[in-house]
Amino acid sequence: MYELFIANKNYSSWSLRPWVLMKTCGIAFVERLVRFEPGSSFDAFRKFSPTGKVPCLRDGDIVVWDSLGIAGYLAEKHPGLWPTDLAARTWSRCATAEMHSGFAALRNHCGMNLGVRVRLREWPATLRADLLRLDELWNEGLARFGGPFLGGRDFGIVDAFFCPVAFRVLTYDLKLGATAASYVERLLQLPAMREWQAAGLAEPWRDRSHEDEIREYGEVIADLRVPAES
Repeated sequence: MYELFIANKNYSSWSLRPWVLMKTCGIAFVERLVRFEPGSSFDAFRKFSPTGKVPCLRDGDIVVWDSLGIAGYLAEKHPGLWPTDLAARTWSRCATAEMHSGFAALRNHCGMNLGVRVRLREWPATLRADLLRLDELWNEGLARFGGPFLGGRDFGIVDAFFCPVAFRVLTYDLKLGATAASYVERLLQLPAMREWQAAGLAEPWRDRSHEDEIREYGEVIADLRVPAES
């Protein structure tokens, strides 16, 4: 059986991608959660990941790292993770790659911390541009391929890669158009997303670097997590 190595569910957007993909698409795996270490997690994560980062998938003797690499590996073994229609599949691959390598302002100003609610101090033009692009991209996929997911009827890799954005929309109260906002709500209501969120809220661990990242750009106005362990 697959082993999927992830980090704290409250913070690890990269871990969420393959986790929610496998859960939603019925691909069985054993979860291995390794918490972020103070300072650097590199040495701890190097025990199972060649890059010292999460996520990492193990399939027997095969080690697959990086969320995009994992998605591609799973797609070769489990049909249906990409749309069968060529146009929808090509669009979905491009949108996935764009999410994987782009949206830098969104990542920098709106780091994932699903257990808090944050009021941003500033809305730079680069962040506004990222939100406009998200709105445009999601509207395009939903309109072209009929929804309810970006590539068509079924949840797949492209949707999994935008699941962390759905949590960011919730955390930072990011404003999107009606169609995009409905898509976010659709993602948030997935059983796997609700399971991940509940587990993240129940984590008593705090990682200073992730907490500081949030406070660099905004003010925490609510904390929904269980109390931090002393």
